Amino acid sequence: MGSCFFIGHHDAGKELLPLLAEVVERHITEYGVTDFFVGHYGNFDSMAAHAVKEAKKRYPEVHLVLVLPYHPAIRPIEKPDGFDSTYYPWEENRIPKRLAIVKTNQRMVDDCQYLIAHAWHYLGGSGQIVEYARKREKRVGSMLKIWLKTARKRYISTIW
Repeated sequence: MGSCFFIGHHDAGKELLPLLAEVVERHITEYGVTDFFVGHYGNFDSMAAHAVKEAKKRYPEVHLVLVLPYHPAIRPIEKPDGFDSTYYPWEENRIPKRLAIVKTNQRMVDDCQYLIAHAWHYLGGSGQIVEYARKREKRVGSMLKIWLKTARKRYISTIW
């Protein structure tokens, strides 16, 4: 039973959805991932959740978990449809609100065996987390580089 965390830019384009579906399938069938952790702050998170929800139809043992950077008592949130549970990783520790998202993302990289990431620049939080993962040598399996073209730019997307 493996675990996987998603991180990506909030403005990711819909052209990533088929790729995410393929990569989720590979993580289930080849790497034995059953627990997928995703946030809820943008297009990439929404597409990642959608890809896992679709995979759950074929693999009922798969769990989709919503990661909460803020304590649910402070920022209440209902479990969205299709999610199996929510997870707040800081029950034992206190972290400043201004660092909650960054520290939670780092914690998920530390705790999960796999990372599926989409970062075409390193200026935002997603890029910083990918760099954090690289520095911590959290790569499991081979790194897959995929070139994508959109109407406005050409970039590289790294997916572990």
